[in-house]
Amino acid sequence: MNRTPDNIAVSFEDQALTYAQLNAQANQFAHYLRGIGVGQETLVGLCIDRSEKVFVAMLGIMKAGGTYIPMDPGYPPDRLALMLEDAEAPVLVFQGKETDLFPHYSGQRVDLDALWEVILLQSDANLPNVTTPDNLIYIIYTSGSTGKPKGVMIPHRGFVNLMTAMAAVPGLDSGDRFLSPTSISFDMVGPELYLPLICGAEVHMVSRAVATDGKRMAEVLRTSGATAMQATPATWRLLIQSGWEGSQDLTIICGGEAMPPDLVQPLLNRCKALWNFYGPTETTVWSTAYQITQVESSTPVGKPLANTQLYVLDDQMQPLPVGHVGELLIAGDGVARGYLNREAISKERFIANPFRPGERMYRTGDLARFRPDGQLDFLGRMDHQVKVRGYRIELGEIESGLVKQPGVRAAVVMAREDSPGDQRLVGYVTLETGATVTMADLRRSLKQILPDYMVPQVVMAVDRFPLSPNGKVDRKALPVPPTGGAGISMATTWPPPTT
Repeated sequence: MNRTPDNIAVSFEDQALTYAQLNAQANQFAHYLRGIGVGQETLVGLCIDRSEKVFVAMLGIMKAGGTYIPMDPGYPPDRLALMLEDAEAPVLVFQGKETDLFPHYSGQRVDLDALWEVILLQSDANLPNVTTPDNLIYIIYTSGSTGKPKGVMIPHRGFVNLMTAMAAVPGLDSGDRFLSPTSISFDMVGPELYLPLICGAEVHMVSRAVATDGKRMAEVLRTSGATAMQATPATWRLLIQSGWEGSQDLTIICGGEAMPPDLVQPLLNRCKALWNFYGPTETTVWSTAYQITQVESSTPVGKPLANTQLYVLDDQMQPLPVGHVGELLIAGDGVARGYLNREAISKERFIANPFRPGERMYRTGDLARFRPDGQLDFLGRMDHQVKVRGYRIELGEIESGLVKQPGVRAAVVMAREDSPGDQRLVGYVTLETGATVTMADLRRSLKQILPDYMVPQVVMAVDRFPLSPNGKVDRKALPVPPTGGAGISMATTWPPPTT
């Protein structure tokens, strides 16, 4: 801010704030929050739509010493309420149009729209810092295998380490313009919002409507002068399919799900530099990076970012030789504090690091192996957690939602890619005898409790689930659903009757 006070820091549609204006408004909001009791690690729910005010709100909460909980207003009200209830957040920041999303919230409500003139009357001076590196910057909710999402607690130390690492790899400077299309409830958004700010660059945020429309996103990329953008492979594929021709001034950061080999060359043809990033939410967004320069049979996720250690271990927690597949464990500054109010699973996933006494490591549940050159190959999940379009999803949470519906006896959900690049969630259910359940009704009910990205595009009724020799559901033997648009309703059962 002191180096480039008059440069544009953030822009959204026809609105823009310079670094000096952003800092002043964030300070004013922080003074207001301090006045209502927000201090060190006060949990603050943050549910506002994408605009320049996102930056004012996030920075204001941090400057006051608080910890924000990003909540996408596009999520179902029941899920938003569950987050607030689970976190027991005493303060909720929102905008007037989001009022109806929280009918039962009893904490301190801060309506930015209604209070904006009051906020602008506050002092714009920097506040005394009350935050330490080990205090929490945010708590972000991820899908939970028990049917209940869990909050990952991220300290400032890990987040600052990530931003510093990314300022070097892939690198950014004050002349860059970073396009941000990601929801505030998705941890990938962190580098999009903060990395440009620590480098003196500009963040150009796009609306949800634009971010989900390939043609409109392609037009924004063409006309905005963006020099960097981060998105999932699914988003980049959507852009290409929408006719986006690329820019030789653009650095592409790709992550959130595995890089499909068939996407590499089309992206290389459309950019200045292509980077593949990997990392779970629990180790602060990204843990590895790899610059892609050519098509390979499989694309590695690279080497660890600064102050990060990677271990590929066997069942006895012993290191495996190069080329051998095992579970990936991650240690270093990025490791989260744990899960909010989930002591048991925190102890299971965040464990003592036997190789660096006094430190901790995170069990990713991902399968990986080291290449001879030190690059890491990501080989999928050990369990049934998946990533679809960049969103990490516990399939058990969707299954739990399905079996709660009247008439459903059991459910299995899986991510399928029956056509290259067409990854989708498919639900399979067995029904109670005599039940009259339509698959459209099941999807409609799920939308009341789950965000859209977790609702299966297809739900099929089957007579029984195929079993493997060990008695478990053989997911690979489940039937291939028909192709078609989202929301297809099926009454077909499987297996087909014998003749």
